[in-house]
Amino acid sequence: MKHFDLLVIGGGSGGVRAARMAAMSGAKVALVEANKLGGTCVNVGCIPKKLYSYAAHYSADFADSAGYGWQVGDIRFDWATLRERKTGELARLNGIYHNLLDKAGVEIIHGWASLLDATHVQVGQQVFSAQHILLATGGRPKQPSFSGQELTLSSDQIFDLPALPNKLLILGAGYIGVEFAGIFAGLGVDTCISWRNALPLRGFDQDLRQRFASEAAKHLTLLPNTTVTSIKSLENSQLEVTFNEGTQLLVDAVLSALGREPVITGLGLEHTKIQLSPTGTVVVNEHYQTYEPSIYAIGDLVGRMALTPVALAEAMIVVDQLFGNGHRSKLRYELIPTAIFSHPNLATVGMTEEQARTVSTDVAIYETDFKHLRHTLSGRNERTYMKVVVDAQSDKVLGMHMMGADAGEVIQGFATAMQCSLTKAQLDATIGIHPTAAEEFVTLRTRSR
Repeated sequence: MKHFDLLVIGGGSGGVRAARMAAMSGAKVALVEANKLGGTCVNVGCIPKKLYSYAAHYSADFADSAGYGWQVGDIRFDWATLRERKTGELARLNGIYHNLLDKAGVEIIHGWASLLDATHVQVGQQVFSAQHILLATGGRPKQPSFSGQELTLSSDQIFDLPALPNKLLILGAGYIGVEFAGIFAGLGVDTCISWRNALPLRGFDQDLRQRFASEAAKHLTLLPNTTVTSIKSLENSQLEVTFNEGTQLLVDAVLSALGREPVITGLGLEHTKIQLSPTGTVVVNEHYQTYEPSIYAIGDLVGRMALTPVALAEAMIVVDQLFGNGHRSKLRYELIPTAIFSHPNLATVGMTEEQARTVSTDVAIYETDFKHLRHTLSGRNERTYMKVVVDAQSDKVLGMHMMGADAGEVIQGFATAMQCSLTKAQLDATIGIHPTAAEEFVTLRTRSR
């Protein structure tokens, strides 16, 4: 029986980072993965989604160019070319992950891992032992629960459709739903999005949500406050979708984007002391240690924040605890920035206005809404929105929010300043780069409410 200092279950971004860094510190490490290396992010998440988002933006770019004097000829889009180019790029990244692990001395074990107890793992017919085990199995799409749910596509499947549908219905208006809505609308698909609340993107700042809904309505059919009760396949291959209020819609495909859930089925957790939260995530302490002291868990499995950079950071903390000096700083989850590569982009860091008002009795809001310089000639009716949430008594910036082109690129820099306890006075003292959209964040002087 082979024994390892660390056995990692799951070859996504967090698992690969933990395995590689532990091996580089001198530990004997194995990583078990049943599918392709890179996990959700590389194979069916961040990377292919961002590539498709780039592709979708070209339709608007071609149209906008006319305002700048360009005369563009016949424009055609070939879905198969994009799909196959994407597949080739992902294969390249899979290879890079494999090489990184090989060079670090990590033993890669292909198959499905199941815990036998706190220190033993079975993969196929083989059993391995380990002093420490790290669970990094990630998440998978949640399945809807209505009649005809088997007719829906998951976010894992949507990347490789044999052909683009003429009309697409997306269920869910979280990260996944709004990103795919922008993608397929940009690629020329008649796209509808249905969700059960009044506004999309639950959990984000209310003003950001309202403004995004207004922008999204310019290129999507929005169906708020709706729930699908059934889907039926018709003889002409179309799908008949019935909603809770009895209305029906005919579409060519339905994408279920109702969120993701931790991958725990078949892991053998019942053979350990590991406990689950009410939402099905693995319960861990501040060091990502489960109730089974020899077993740790990170990433989407623990449900702190389902973001690739977060899984990477959590992996580094675990490796430092096990094979380093244990001095690595804890994550400040409240200051982790995030972006939604919707059309238009959204990005945020820190508190929403609603959250801020629960911790401060005097919240100052500074905001602006304007047409981007680019669109003064393009003619596109797209708005950019920025908002700064400030504790008026301390002058500390509590949150920053943006909707508009390159929002993620802009907020990333301000997230660094937030880590350093940014104040509104410091924003005001910063000279902006002109003309840019980002300079608006350092020129807001009037308190809006």
